[in-house]
Amino acid sequence: MQPASHDARSTPAAAKPSERRSEKAAGGSPHCKIGVRRAYEPRDPRDGRRVLVDRLWPRGLSKRDLKDALWIRDVAPSTGLRKWFGHRPERWTEFRRRYFAELHANQAVEALRDVIATGPVTLIYGAKDERHNQAVALAEFLGGPASPAAKEHDR
Repeated sequence: MQPASHDARSTPAAAKPSERRSEKAAGGSPHCKIGVRRAYEPRDPRDGRRVLVDRLWPRGLSKRDLKDALWIRDVAPSTGLRKWFGHRPERWTEFRRRYFAELHANQAVEALRDVIATGPVTLIYGAKDERHNQAVALAEFLGGPASPAAKEHDR
């Protein structure tokens, strides 16, 4: 399946976190971009290849709803880490630290990097919180933007 055509301009900084993109993706190529978007939001022509990065399928969505998305479930946080985090903002900094440690030892990261190397990618997630979720942390790990939540909690 061919990725959708992509507008070469970055999404404005004023865009909500789920629509941010980075010029620096795995390997720092200026032509690759990583975005994040809730699975419940409609596809955007700038999404490129969509990759679902949740361990569990998003509630209420059918396979048809995300028919164009590649599901790399093994890049998601471990079940124990996901349950511990519980999308609690006060645990965000520690969640990122633990998740990054898991990602360093995770072979699925290389599969995701291979997808990113082919062009723009949007990481799809099901969480309600657009600032404190594994897709935001994963984009940061892969060389994407540091989320506003990360900056505010790392002080």
